[in-house]
Amino acid sequence: MSETATGFTGREASARALWRLDSGAAYLNHGGFGATPGEVLDARAALADRIEAAPGPFFTHDYPALLRAAADAVAAWLGADGHDLVFVDNATAAVNAVLRSFPLRPGDEILVTTTTYGAVRNTARFAAAAAGARVAEAVLPFAPDDAGAVVRAVEAAVTPRTRLAVIDHVVSETALVLPVAELAGRLSARGVAVLVDGAHAPGQVPLAIPAIGADWYAANLHKWAFAPRSCGVLWAAAQRQEGLVPPVVSWGWGQGFTAAFDWVGTRDPTPWLAAPAGIAAHTRLGGPRLMAENRRRAAAAVRMLEEAWGVRAPVVPETMTGAMRLVPLPDDGLAADRASADALRRRLWQEFRVEVPVLALEGRLWVRPAAQAYTTPDDVRRLAAAVGRIAR
Repeated sequence: MSETATGFTGREASARALWRLDSGAAYLNHGGFGATPGEVLDARAALADRIEAAPGPFFTHDYPALLRAAADAVAAWLGADGHDLVFVDNATAAVNAVLRSFPLRPGDEILVTTTTYGAVRNTARFAAAAAGARVAEAVLPFAPDDAGAVVRAVEAAVTPRTRLAVIDHVVSETALVLPVAELAGRLSARGVAVLVDGAHAPGQVPLAIPAIGADWYAANLHKWAFAPRSCGVLWAAAQRQEGLVPPVVSWGWGQGFTAAFDWVGTRDPTPWLAAPAGIAAHTRLGGPRLMAENRRRAAAAVRMLEEAWGVRAPVVPETMTGAMRLVPLPDDGLAADRASADALRRRLWQEFRVEVPVLALEGRLWVRPAAQAYTTPDDVRRLAAAVGRIAR
């Protein structure tokens, strides 16, 4: 079977030149911290040079309009309006802004799930403890047969005390793409406010934020949307903007949603201002076509690793898959705990120059390779061979 027939396009090796990744490494962790194309890094550098040429005039006169223009461009790409979107450092900062602003009362519940990202879970616990509320958890199936299984699990966890639910769009560990629009509709109908954690979504899956029907959407642009680190956004429905407190309260507080978030003191704004350059790079690489190709590359990587290791990855509906996938490691005698996962990941990098997340889930170890335009079949073979050598 040809490589193109397995899901790779044959353009991956040439696309890698657009990034400044270590030429001697197999980089299969685009979903971890992103990887910024060189042209976007150049755009950021040009912005930094412009700032340093005259910092005072830049921040006093140029910055407010430039930031709003960048927000407008990003919002349009996400199917939204710029006045409903603000920049934050990352999705976790956006989640903090929402959860720490939400008017909880003693006895109220914040609903999370078993797949909720650890930092988000901690934020929910912090906000709940401060208000005398509690955090409840919906137990999601590890490998659901259909999206309805996820919806049923979340609905079953709602109680009369549930005030707010935090829902993943793309799960960080298992890489599942959840049915956020249906979840938002079901939860809203029961009077539950909905915050979607879309840290992995923009640039990996098609996205029109307002159409989801959530109250807030938190996202990263430095992962799949090619913005420099760190660059996140918070979208809020018009009726949910009043009272939102940014992570840092500064001069814009009390002047409206965008003003409160746009000026949070002196910081490096170049990742935010370069976000449109990241979107432009994503578009030139294909936009929706790139997302579809990455999904096929990820599926091809799964098949290659299954064959090499004699394992079977979880079978889930295609509609719940993206450009990251979860594959079990062969039984190599390692304990299935966090320490063993971290040690194996470190060994893969230090000895074999293969970067891939290693996770301890469901009583065994897994890898979560991510596919991007630069991911080649040789990268996947290198991972397969490295694990094979370690297992032997």
